[in-house]
Amino acid sequence: MLLFAPVLQAAEIENVRIWRAPDNTRLVFDLSGPADHTLFTLSSPERIVIDINNASFSANTDNLPLDDTPLTGVRSAPRDGGDLRVVLDLSANVNPRSFALPPNQQHGHRLVIDLYDNEPPRSSLPETSSPRPAPLPRQAPRGGDRDIIIAIDAGHGGEDPGAVAHGAREKDVVLSISRHLKRIIDAEPGFKAEMVRTGDYFIPLRRRTEIARKHNADLLVSVHADAFTRQSAFGASVYALSNGGATSETARLLADRENRSDLIGGVGGVSLSNKDQVLASVLLDLSMTATLSASLDVGQQVLNSIGQFTPLHKRRVEQAGFMVLKSPDIPSILIETGFISNPGEARKLTTESHQKGVANAIHAGIREYFHRNPPPDTRIAALRDSGELQTAKATEHTVRSGDTLSMIAARYGVTVASLRQANDVPGDRIRVGQVIKIPAGSMLVRN
Repeated sequence: MLLFAPVLQAAEIENVRIWRAPDNTRLVFDLSGPADHTLFTLSSPERIVIDINNASFSANTDNLPLDDTPLTGVRSAPRDGGDLRVVLDLSANVNPRSFALPPNQQHGHRLVIDLYDNEPPRSSLPETSSPRPAPLPRQAPRGGDRDIIIAIDAGHGGEDPGAVAHGAREKDVVLSISRHLKRIIDAEPGFKAEMVRTGDYFIPLRRRTEIARKHNADLLVSVHADAFTRQSAFGASVYALSNGGATSETARLLADRENRSDLIGGVGGVSLSNKDQVLASVLLDLSMTATLSASLDVGQQVLNSIGQFTPLHKRRVEQAGFMVLKSPDIPSILIETGFISNPGEARKLTTESHQKGVANAIHAGIREYFHRNPPPDTRIAALRDSGELQTAKATEHTVRSGDTLSMIAARYGVTVASLRQANDVPGDRIRVGQVIKIPAGSMLVRN
């Protein structure tokens, strides 16, 4: 009786994709199947060599966008019979990291090569891993003169498109909404927005919270768009971290003795490096509890504001263990702006007017929360204490092309019903040039 060992089918590199991020370049090889690989570097000239077992190369690399990357070319050749050698020609020295990814809903097997420009990354492992970000100090008080910092995280990016349906890609929709939100926040006195992702590239989830901490953020807002198997699902949602997620993250931080200097709570932060296990546990628990409470409060304010502009999926802030929400020292919320899987909402989410309306609504909720709860070392706190931040008298808005009552309500943090009542408008019809009276609300009064 003859026994035959199974013959592994050769993996073929069918496509090559590339993205440029602020501190790295990501190269993705789309494979027809799994394949083992090894990677090493060569100098004079600078090259990266990737040997892939039992593989072939059929992708066209002639039109790869190599501008503003350290790559000058990608070439390949067979090696040792059925194996493959891929050479990346470089114009500068980089720190490479590589890993394989299994198939998901959008892509098959992938080999990911991250080329970091300067120092080696703390981690470039796939999202199923738990790399530990090094701590970054929060900003010390500056006599009440600093802006409130809002970190805006546009979900997904690069080779991760997020939900895809009805011609819309989540990564594109949420980046556009996030850019509108940044412009609106930056125009608000006493506030400043920092983008976590500024373009079409991927950032690991823990790295996103690390970037927010680097900017000394007072709030992290992660913007997404939902999807479901039933196309009838609709409406926006807001999430904060679940109690279970907070507990597991506290345990993870306490178990990580090597990097126990994470900063938690309070102005300037508290170092855990010199605390015993019991005290460190108490401090972390207090910080996580306070952060979660603030997240729920600002989340409900944002949800109420969004509900004045677009239908809601749930009227209360939901809680889940999303990785991007697991910061012990930065209040964090995740906003699902609507369902891309719903044909009607997908059409709206891809229009600029709706994206601006969503951004206006998010901003109104953030502004209202921080006007009530300003960090003590900020301009907004100083203005409130001095009486310059007060309930203003009714103001006016001149209707521009594309405006709707719901967009105007979201912009000024009032209800559509109050706008109708103040302006004697029975329905939703308004005209360009019409002057809309805005009922009184909390706002910054300029001298």
